[in-house]
Amino acid sequence: MAGIRDGVSAKVVWSPSLMDYRHSVDHPMSPRRLDLTMSLATELGVLQGVEMLDPGSASDEELLRIHTSRYIDAVKAAGDLPPGEHLGMSHGLGTADNPTFPAMHEASAAVAGGTMAAARAIASGAATRAVSVAGGMHHAMPAAAAGFCVYNDAAVAISWLLDNGYDRIAYVDIDVHHGDGVQTAFYEDPRVLTMSLHQHPATLWPSTGWASETGVGRAEGTSVNLAFLPAVTDELWLRGFHAVVPGVLRAFEPQIIVMQAGCDSHREDPLADLSLTVDGHRASYLALIALADEICEGRIIAIGGGGYELVRVVPRSWTHLIAAVLGVPLDPSTAVPETWKTLATRFTVPDRVPETMGDGGAATHTPWEPSGSDRGVEMDRTLARLDQSILDTRRSVYPLLGLDPDDPRD
Repeated sequence: MAGIRDGVSAKVVWSPSLMDYRHSVDHPMSPRRLDLTMSLATELGVLQGVEMLDPGSASDEELLRIHTSRYIDAVKAAGDLPPGEHLGMSHGLGTADNPTFPAMHEASAAVAGGTMAAARAIASGAATRAVSVAGGMHHAMPAAAAGFCVYNDAAVAISWLLDNGYDRIAYVDIDVHHGDGVQTAFYEDPRVLTMSLHQHPATLWPSTGWASETGVGRAEGTSVNLAFLPAVTDELWLRGFHAVVPGVLRAFEPQIIVMQAGCDSHREDPLADLSLTVDGHRASYLALIALADEICEGRIIAIGGGGYELVRVVPRSWTHLIAAVLGVPLDPSTAVPETWKTLATRFTVPDRVPETMGDGGAATHTPWEPSGSDRGVEMDRTLARLDQSILDTRRSVYPLLGLDPDDPRD
């Protein structure tokens, strides 16, 4: 049976209703990316035998865990307005990033419902892993929409998990943009570790996510930020990931991991400046799932997020994400099915339709060392800047977790 491997059960959250989250016809966050992802996963056989978990809809009570009642009322009212930008609206609504659209509340609550459905499946014991590619709206604040995000599904689900059997939750965000909304929600809560790997805040919105942002009070040390300068490749990004993420997760010992798998760090994404490949994305998914298997009995919720190259990048990256969660082998050299390529030509020229499930990226890295240079490896300026960023993060947070920032074994 698909979705079962080595005693680990997995669920996929999906319904066509999730494609109702559409700000405008020309908005960068198009639901087309979801349709193309699910179609590709189906054509490749990744979803064979998998029964979809219906997202339902997050209730107002559930949304109130994170969002204010006035904000929820404003979202409901915005859904009754003519779609588009509206000058003078409150709560970050009606802007170029978050234009209003019909049934805005209902569509946004469905996205939050999907992540809640994943959380319930794991909390009930019905699954060990779950994935909802429609989720990942990590910029939404308690009283404001931001960065294409209306309701913060990740924060809502984490808050619910805290009241339903979990008191140590790790949120790991690999989107190219800082996971500011989730960090804000739990910045004072020592039960939630928020870890974000993103493009440097000096070079990309929302301009937060500095290494010095480590949490406050009893939560100091539970906010972790690793920033990458533009043009970072698979090899460098994975070097940073492995220099920080495993050590922090092992020290925190979460009972469950929530992974926000935004794929806008890809070299072809139009809204950011990192240079990862689909192969690099796949390597990060597999690494986090392996850490969940090691640390928290495999419990992990994977959600989507950013990703704005709608044909060449998102469908392949998130099909790899779904396959990784389900434990279905999917080699990057696998040919893209002809049936899906025909579908994709409706949205791009035939020459731009990918031929295989990978970009030919190496998806390997040289382990980090604290000396400022690798033994026997000449350091270039890009590598030196990355290693300084790694060291900044480790020195900011590692001592707070009882780790040695200069010991590569931690």
